[in-house]
Amino acid sequence: MGRSRYKILDENYPYFITSSLVTKLPMLLDHSTIILGGLEFLIKKRLVKIYAFVIMLDHIHFIAQGNNLAKHISSFKLFTARQIINSLKNTGKANQLSVLRNSKLTHKTDREYQVWSEGFHPKQVFSDEIMEQKIKYIHYNPVKAQLVANKFDWSLSSARFYNGNDCELPLTLFGDWGAPTQSIGAR
Repeated sequence: MGRSRYKILDENYPYFITSSLVTKLPMLLDHSTIILGGLEFLIKKRLVKIYAFVIMLDHIHFIAQGNNLAKHISSFKLFTARQIINSLKNTGKANQLSVLRNSKLTHKTDREYQVWSEGFHPKQVFSDEIMEQKIKYIHYNPVKAQLVANKFDWSLSSARFYNGNDCELPLTLFGDWGAPTQSIGAR
């Protein structure tokens, strides 16, 4: 999980996850297919429930729950980083590769480039109220960043899914999140 002070303490709960690029290069939109593929792998092969997500220019937010979540998210970041680096190499993006090389932390001696910042800042979602707040935050992130005027206009988010439309990812709907009953209100 890296050197983060944030930890996943109880896998019975979902976690609001933020992961940022090591640099502020706005490159995730160009690699959104890789990110979506990584999230789909988490859902289908690692049985991680994902309730909401947004892919921004230089970071992602999502709400996830599952066994070995920290390990799976670390694997997601490693896989997507490799894919992004390969894509940059294949498309001749030497400038972006140079930035990723120069932004690499000095103790990362096992790699030439670093794509993601260390850790992923999990915050436990322990109630319906917190879940609703985090989903709203995720969906309004592109509006707040002034990328779109309406949250439903951002295609790289689960906002449309929560509006009753199809989604590229097999998400778990908020009402199906399965928190321990002592921590949530009556359903």
